[in-house]
Amino acid sequence: MLNASLIIAAYLLGSLSSAIIVCRLMGLPDPRTQGSNNPGATNVLRLGGKKAAAITLLGDTLKGFIPVLAAKLIGVSPLVLALVALAAFLGHLYPLFFRFQGGKGVATALGTQFGIHWQIGGLVALIWLLMAKGLNISSLAALVSMALAPLVVWYIWLAPELILMQVVMSLILFWRHRSNIRNLLSGAEGKISDEQGPDAGP
Repeated sequence: MLNASLIIAAYLLGSLSSAIIVCRLMGLPDPRTQGSNNPGATNVLRLGGKKAAAITLLGDTLKGFIPVLAAKLIGVSPLVLALVALAAFLGHLYPLFFRFQGGKGVATALGTQFGIHWQIGGLVALIWLLMAKGLNISSLAALVSMALAPLVVWYIWLAPELILMQVVMSLILFWRHRSNIRNLLSGAEGKISDEQGPDAGP
C-alpha cells in the first residue's frame, strides 16, 4: 500500500506543470499556445524572461527530486524507486491537471537522477553543461546527456531496475525531442543563444 501511494503521489506531483503555473501567476501567455507551444523552461524564457524560466526550471527539477528522495529515505527497493522516478517523469510529460499537455522532461528527469544518487545527477548535469558549452545547442546537449545516463546509472548504482528505468526514460525523451532531432538533421535547430530558435527546453 505504501509503495503504491508513493508512486501515485509522484505522478500527481509531476503533474503540477511548473511552466503553466508560473505563467499564470506572472500574467504570461499560456506556454502551450505561445512560442514553441511547449510548457518548459526554454519556452517560458522566451515568453517571460530569465526569472520566470529559472523558477520553472527549479520547479520541474524539484518535482522529480522530492518524491524520489523521499522514497529512497524510506528505504524502498530499487524497483519501487525506479517506478517512483518514472511516475514523476510521466506526470511531467502527461500532467493529469493540465489536459495531459506537458513538457519534454529533461529537468524532471535530472531531478529524479539527483534523487536516486547525487553522483548520478551530478554526472548527467556535467555532461549536459559540457555539451551545451561546446555545441551551444540545448537539445543536442540534452540528448547526449540522456543517451549516456543509463551508463552513468550502471557505473554509480548497478541495479538492473534502475538501469532499465533510465533506458525507458531516455527513449521517451528521444521521442519527445523528435522535432528537435529533425531540426538537428536539417541544420535548422536553434542555438542556446538564439531566443527565436526551435524549443529544446525541459
